[in-house]
Amino acid sequence: MNTISNQKSIYDQLARQAILDSKPSNKEYNFINSGREPLLFITNGSRLLRLPVDVRGPLQKLQSHNEKSLIDTLLLSYQKYEHEFIDPTPVQNPKTYALSLAIAQSCNLGCSYCYAAQGGFGGASKMMDVETAKQSIDFILNDKVEGEKIQISFMGGEPLMNRKGIQSTTIYAQNQAQAKGVEVNFSITTNGTLIRTEDILFFEKHGFAVTISLDGGKEEHDLQRPMKNGKGSFNLILKNIEPMLRSQSKMQVSARITVTPQNINVSETLQNFIDLGFHSVGLSPLLNANDHHNELNGEQLEHLLSEMIACGLAFEKAVLQGKAYPFLNMMNAYKEIEKNTHKPYPCGAGAGYLGVSAEGDFAACHRFVNDDKGAMGSLSAGIDSLKQNKWLEERHVLNQKPCHQCWARFLCGGGCHHEIIDNGRTACEFIRSWLTFCLQSYDRVTKFTAVQ
Repeated sequence: MNTISNQKSIYDQLARQAILDSKPSNKEYNFINSGREPLLFITNGSRLLRLPVDVRGPLQKLQSHNEKSLIDTLLLSYQKYEHEFIDPTPVQNPKTYALSLAIAQSCNLGCSYCYAAQGGFGGASKMMDVETAKQSIDFILNDKVEGEKIQISFMGGEPLMNRKGIQSTTIYAQNQAQAKGVEVNFSITTNGTLIRTEDILFFEKHGFAVTISLDGGKEEHDLQRPMKNGKGSFNLILKNIEPMLRSQSKMQVSARITVTPQNINVSETLQNFIDLGFHSVGLSPLLNANDHHNELNGEQLEHLLSEMIACGLAFEKAVLQGKAYPFLNMMNAYKEIEKNTHKPYPCGAGAGYLGVSAEGDFAACHRFVNDDKGAMGSLSAGIDSLKQNKWLEERHVLNQKPCHQCWARFLCGGGCHHEIIDNGRTACEFIRSWLTFCLQSYDRVTKFTAVQ
């Protein structure tokens, strides 16, 4: 018991230190201390520098005296900031490369936090008909040329309530794309309660990325994700996905955990799900619920940060031992750091990615279906370029406050549009602190040495 308590105390201390280390003191850089020699994170271009002693020493001395203007001068003389990696001009009239089809605006679960209002997106339940689905495929393929790639995602509600729609749309998209020499990839997010053998075979044949929504062990999951009649769904889901996990090859099966105050102790859950055989397991804090119930507050987000750091350290240990540990949040962070990701938006919503409602209306993403705040036109009328370009201008990270003054702005991109538009910026400290930990971890694991 004492060992567990001591470990928890260490994770809490690391979380508090990450919060302190991540506080925005200068919008152009931040010091990253991984336990080795300090790194400097340059905001412009998201670049990590391990500075020579003759530069690092004076920098640290100036920092201890809070001499920000002198630090800027020294950095400019050494690094010169080069060109601006992020164009302050917003993207305009982008091509669409990914569509999320609300193939079923209906659901058999009664999750209280669901952004889709338990599947109906605030309206009557409905299914996307075959003609609308085919029009969606024709739309995205219309301006594509040989060698390009597109992504088709099936969402809901619960998409498997429209199984035939998924199957016919997939085959149509594959045939049409092949005729143009375009690569098409498929994904689906499902609650797992309706999965049949035919679905497993179909997803494997077409190489689907399958995401299963699971929110913890039986007690935690059943509390958050019951059937509409109140019965638990956990046992049914595990029974359905067990053969899927065994047969994944072309298909990849991942788990997504929505974290609320009810299931916030996620480190044990992560390990249990990895042991089940998921291709990856991702954690997503609840910041914007349909009824604002169970959204994480500041104190709870700090607790979650401690839990995620515990998960991250388990990831580090496994990687250093040459073992796989598919903690998606860390895997994604390492990829982004490795390629110096710098972005003016948090995702492709409203740009290269659009949601399509069951009735054929465009939305900035799957979360904005039937929501005027993210309306983007329709299949029949086309993309509303005025609304889309206005969105892209307003949502650009340099036009977001206080993002434009934050050192992490081009890693974060300004945060989820849906969460922020509906609920404000409740998680900036959490996001910055997690990014700080990930940068520290990357240095420890990769033995980062380059001076870029």
